[in-house]
Amino acid sequence: MLSLRYHLISLVAVFLALAVGVVLGSTSVSGRLLAVVSGDRDHLTERADQLAARNGQLETEQRAANGFAASVAPGVVKGQLDGRKVVLVVAAGTDPADRDAVRQLIGAAGGAVTGEVELTDAVTDPVRADAVRDLTMRLLPSGAQLPSAADAGGLAGGFLGSVLLRGPNGRQPATPDQVSAALAGLTQAGFVRPGPRPAPAQLAVVLTGGANGGPNAAERAATLARLAGELDRAGGGAVLAGRSGVEQATGAVGVVRADPNVSGALTTVDDLQSPVGRVATVLALREQADGRAGRYGAGSTAQAPVPGASAG
Repeated sequence: MLSLRYHLISLVAVFLALAVGVVLGSTSVSGRLLAVVSGDRDHLTERADQLAARNGQLETEQRAANGFAASVAPGVVKGQLDGRKVVLVVAAGTDPADRDAVRQLIGAAGGAVTGEVELTDAVTDPVRADAVRDLTMRLLPSGAQLPSAADAGGLAGGFLGSVLLRGPNGRQPATPDQVSAALAGLTQAGFVRPGPRPAPAQLAVVLTGGANGGPNAAERAATLARLAGELDRAGGGAVLAGRSGVEQATGAVGVVRADPNVSGALTTVDDLQSPVGRVATVLALREQADGRAGRYGAGSTAQAPVPGASAG
């Protein structure tokens, strides 16, 4: 893009020089002006070529670094989740490559993925908020409780927590039949995509993409952030992880980090697209199991790249 921009500037400069030449005629002034403009064009072209070459070099170095990080990742996380069960909650916009990589690393860490719940766009749609509230209250298993918050994200998170996670006492509030009925209801209403029923888990990972777009971007981000926060309270801990940009005001991670009451309990990761971010997500699950939370990634609001590392 830099190369294209500078070549366009060069072409504009040439046409400007020609126009000035027509006005001034074949005088010494026009000749000098054309020489200056031509020199500027040559300088800009040379500079653009240098920047393009530098960008290519940086991209090559980044690919090498990512390749190395991906190759050592299984060894880095080995043994961190021995015996722990994890459920994946996949929001709309999640890259399948991120989901698959996290699933594999959980296995490399000694953990077990009990299942996956794939959310649709409707869950975070403000227009469907009343439907979410109504459905979660009607489908709530007997013996389970919803959070006192009345927002759709909090209710959806509390509801999913009751059917996917074991509580602090190690027991799941819902029976297998109740879980199946609850997920079937969410699927029929268009909030969850069809899929197998997950087994009870201790920990949850909420995966998403980057920042939201559109007129309701901030509301959608807040809904997913609250959903993840309630999942964290329902079980033994949760991690919210997304791609670069998710740490912005219209991203779910950005909403969490802006609220100390939530970010003090829910761990967030903002560079899920990178091997380092995926490692951070798995190490963050161990951190959650140990009763700690943090902010990780490459964004300005992250405290470190991965748990246990310094900000530098």
